[in-house]
Amino acid sequence: MDLPKRKPHRLTGYDYATCGAYFITCCTWKRRCLFWKREQDGTLSPWGILVEQTIREIPIRYPSIRLEQYAVMPNHVHLLLLLEEGSPSISTVINQMKGAATKRIGQAVWQKLYHDHIVRNERDYLEIRQYIATNPARWLEDCFYQAEEL
Repeated sequence: MDLPKRKPHRLTGYDYATCGAYFITCCTWKRRCLFWKREQDGTLSPWGILVEQTIREIPIRYPSIRLEQYAVMPNHVHLLLLLEEGSPSISTVINQMKGAATKRIGQAVWQKLYHDHIVRNERDYLEIRQYIATNPARWLEDCFYQAEEL
């Protein structure tokens, strides 16, 4: 039985250590809502606090990376990263961040892959910053929204 071919997750032939801005989204396993206490108010859960701490440490661990914007959502995180000369690849940074958060939490919480978008120009950059900044207030309309289990 032939399985369908998967669409590549990364831009073929692109070096993801190239200087520039990148918009990254990492989802929890099965999109479980783990990072907010209650879905309406945006208050981070203990796990959400650990994830936020790990995200804020990215530029400490990698001084050639600037954390431009981020949001910890109930079941995913958004990052806007700016890679400067000498930065590791996006996959190295994201894998390290997810691994460090998993270690702090004490159990696996992430889906294996992540979504990336190479920011192409200033307009794209500004739209992504705005999207990340306003995403928590729009949680109930978010494409990753899942109602809390009762």
